[in-house]
Amino acid sequence: MRKVTARQRQIIWLLLGVNEEITAAEIAEGIGVSVRTVHREMEDIEHTLADFGLDLIRKSGKGIQLSGPEDGLAELRLFLRQEKPAEYSSEERKIYELCTLLEAEEPVKLFTLAHWLKVTVATVSYDLDEQELWVRKFNLHLVRRRGYGVEITGSEADKRRAIGRLAAEHLDLSDLVGHTPQLASSPVYRILLMTVGKNNLLEVENTLWDMEWKWTAELPEIVYMEMLLGLAVASRRISIGQGIGNGGEAGYPRMSDHRNIAGAEHFVKRLGLALEEAIPRAEILYIAGLFDRAQESFSSGGIAYGDVELMEVVYRLTESVVRRTGLPFQSDRSLREGLLEHMDPAFKRLREGTRIRNPLLGPIRRDYDYLFQIVRAAVEDLQLDLDIPDEEVGFLVMHFGASMERLNQLQRSVRAILVCASGLSSSRLLATRLAKEMPQIEILGNISWYEAARLPEVDYDLIISTIDLPLDKERYIKISPLLTADEMEQLLSYIQNITLRERESVPQGDSDKGSRDDNALNRLKSYKGILDETVSLLERFRFYPLNNEGIPLQSTIAAMLDSLKGTGVVGDADILLERLLERERMSSQVIPDTGLALFHTRSSHVLMSSLTLYRLQHPVILEGNTEVRVILLMLAPRKLSKESLEVLSEISAMLLNSDLVKLLEERTEPEIRGYLSSELLHFFENKM
Repeated sequence: MRKVTARQRQIIWLLLGVNEEITAAEIAEGIGVSVRTVHREMEDIEHTLADFGLDLIRKSGKGIQLSGPEDGLAELRLFLRQEKPAEYSSEERKIYELCTLLEAEEPVKLFTLAHWLKVTVATVSYDLDEQELWVRKFNLHLVRRRGYGVEITGSEADKRRAIGRLAAEHLDLSDLVGHTPQLASSPVYRILLMTVGKNNLLEVENTLWDMEWKWTAELPEIVYMEMLLGLAVASRRISIGQGIGNGGEAGYPRMSDHRNIAGAEHFVKRLGLALEEAIPRAEILYIAGLFDRAQESFSSGGIAYGDVELMEVVYRLTESVVRRTGLPFQSDRSLREGLLEHMDPAFKRLREGTRIRNPLLGPIRRDYDYLFQIVRAAVEDLQLDLDIPDEEVGFLVMHFGASMERLNQLQRSVRAILVCASGLSSSRLLATRLAKEMPQIEILGNISWYEAARLPEVDYDLIISTIDLPLDKERYIKISPLLTADEMEQLLSYIQNITLRERESVPQGDSDKGSRDDNALNRLKSYKGILDETVSLLERFRFYPLNNEGIPLQSTIAAMLDSLKGTGVVGDADILLERLLERERMSSQVIPDTGLALFHTRSSHVLMSSLTLYRLQHPVILEGNTEVRVILLMLAPRKLSKESLEVLSEISAMLLNSDLVKLLEERTEPEIRGYLSSELLHFFENKM
């Protein structure tokens, strides 16, 4: 008979005490834990119940119910009264084992692990059998020999990657940046927080912010957080003597054009002073690599311009939901951009095998069950080569739910900033819920937790967050993205008793007017940026016929780049050629169901954005044995404004329109430019 933890015992008693379904959210509230924690415990609980011939019945939109014969229920009650709970769950044991082995400088005896966890050596050995596959994902090896003990071997960089993944799979953003981590009561999770460098994380983040690099402020929050976590892990590893190069490694592999070496040197110098820690020079190359990876991720992230394959997935998903609901989701530009921004990193994590966690899944399934079933069916229609879990479907539902509830904005009286842990989907859902239920609140925008910690208080009246923030409790209110009735009352009370009173105590005058004037000026600058990028891109658009008889794809692309010489667009064409070929090897550049391909890249060797069309005399064969006779080449500098990205993203999305594809395949340069001009003017007018 297996052991049960004290928490599992509480959950089972709750299930035994009700005669109908109970949701994971209600269980979480009843025992004082998060919904995520409840879902995490369910697998072990199901195994325990099976020993008594009992089952957990899950009913969509209703909740969970315990089912089985009465004698099995009676036996379970007797067992719970007599059984002394085990100290740790299976998941907690595995976290402890991994943290211990990743930090150990020498082999650890199985008996030592078993003694601390209060289980048998056989139990620890079984745990390690299950951990072996996970460890291999990071090019690490789990070494076990009788009389020797157990250890994890491999490069220091790979061990750091494993620790980062362990944090991503088991910790929430609140656990990492909040003043009071939700999991701090568990000794095992305290060990995990220590292993990932939680104690140094905010000091590392302050140092990073003090560098005043523009590129860090422009990173999407998920990319910024991964980089910050990597730096925190590095600081922890250095402090325990596990530095890069200690094992004779050459260090972190160099990436791109080594542009961050100098920046890493300055950062390491400041961080060493802040932490009062001597940071070896060998770490500079590793930290430069973290910066490189963040910039590389960002250059293909943000607005996913050029990723036609992903755009087609978003288009097909949206059309499928439209067919099932009759609602005009395809006309909602914010929905499309939100799905693109969310799905790009989400799909990458699914391909890497990272577990998707969605602490709002229970409430989503309860409150949006009809839409959940529709989105689930639409995802299955896509027939992707990925297993999309319910947690990810829940995030997609939040995007569509936000679109459904998006209403015309009314006159506002309170300026609010949103901070959401689950990204764009939760922030947009919360924004539209607020617009519907509390129209007196003007949502200024969604920012990251680290921006919220530094935003001047004159720039807003209220911060609304879905996570704990490293701020005084009086400076923000924490609610869920679903905005329950109780939370609406709390928010209204907060506004009346704190926000408005604070505002009344501050003299109104030129400062408020100046802030409004600044906002108006910033909007005008944004509009100008979109217009400038649109006009310059259209003026530079060119069409060339290309004789590629008897030459391979590499030479064809080289000839395309050669046509741009003297235009001021291209710097080092050889590097661009390699990048374009690398992108073609990584994913298909073919527009689905056409003979057209979009080749695109962003690079410091592109001096200005460019759009060029080539019609080939002889087809080239690309992925799936597709014959391509027309290639659209889209080039952009690495450093690109948000407005420029929006224009390029809009053009990429147009390629899913059969009218434009036909023009590109058959018509003249003026006709194509005219069509693009008309569509981009419509895009600009919608931004106003």
